[in-house]
Amino acid sequence: MRPRTRRDVLRTSALAALAVPLTACATGYSDDPDPLALLAEQARSDAAAADAVAAASGGDADVARQYAAARTAHAQALQYEVDRLNRPKSPVQAVVPAEQGMAGLKQRLATARRQAEGLVDGLPRYRAGLVAAVAGGCAGLQRVGTKLGPGTDPGQVTAPASAIPPESVGPVQRALSAEHAALWIYGLVSAFLPDNYRAGVAEGTADHHDRRDACVRMLAGVGVEPEPAEPAYIAPRPVTDPTSAKSVVGIAEADAATAWRGVLEQTDDAGLRSVALKALLGSARRGTRWREAAGEQPVAIVLPGAPQT
Repeated sequence: MRPRTRRDVLRTSALAALAVPLTACATGYSDDPDPLALLAEQARSDAAAADAVAAASGGDADVARQYAAARTAHAQALQYEVDRLNRPKSPVQAVVPAEQGMAGLKQRLATARRQAEGLVDGLPRYRAGLVAAVAGGCAGLQRVGTKLGPGTDPGQVTAPASAIPPESVGPVQRALSAEHAALWIYGLVSAFLPDNYRAGVAEGTADHHDRRDACVRMLAGVGVEPEPAEPAYIAPRPVTDPTSAKSVVGIAEADAATAWRGVLEQTDDAGLRSVALKALLGSARRGTRWREAAGEQPVAIVLPGAPQT
């Protein structure tokens, strides 16, 4: 049997997710104001504030430009979804902190992440995945440089107390496959990284162990045999030195986020959504640090969970 590639692990998740927006189109019209309208307005306000900081601040200009680009992309994705449903419009006002400069951007980011996280549980499936990705994008930005975070750690992933619904078995199996692959990658890169990265490798390994174990417990709890890890995986790119090692860890975290967004977009179960959101946020935050260490640009993925190429 040939080793599994990254594409093998993610292909099924990506194909399943393609059908979700089409299903969402059939959910019917609502007379309630769209809760995503505030998120879109907040993102536009944040992007404008970051543009102003980039224009006025030489030392922080690069980070501010990354911030502005990400929040602009968030605003566009959210507004597209607001326009798609075309619910009744109501006035919305972004939260504007008293602080200016990078301190203000830091507060804005914490607000935007909190707003998005608070909506995930009550949204239709496709929207839950989109808004979780926005929250993940904000969580990733909080790890860029030293002035925007560090942000709140999402906490340890544990299996929910209730049994997962039958339709969630497939997505959880795919998340388990991504966790197996991430653990293999962390084991691979440990031979290429200097000693000062040991703590980061140990932290990432422990987190993915927790997620793997949570997936196993969720599947076993409904009488489903968890898929075992493959004997080996093919790294998304050759690992030959510390820089390439850091890069592939960043890719593994992005792949995990993709799998967990797939779980969010295919379940209504509150406990499982909480697990998936924590996992997505954790991978967004950790992946940012690894990409930054590898010297990649942009450092933070704008919408974690979108398939990476």
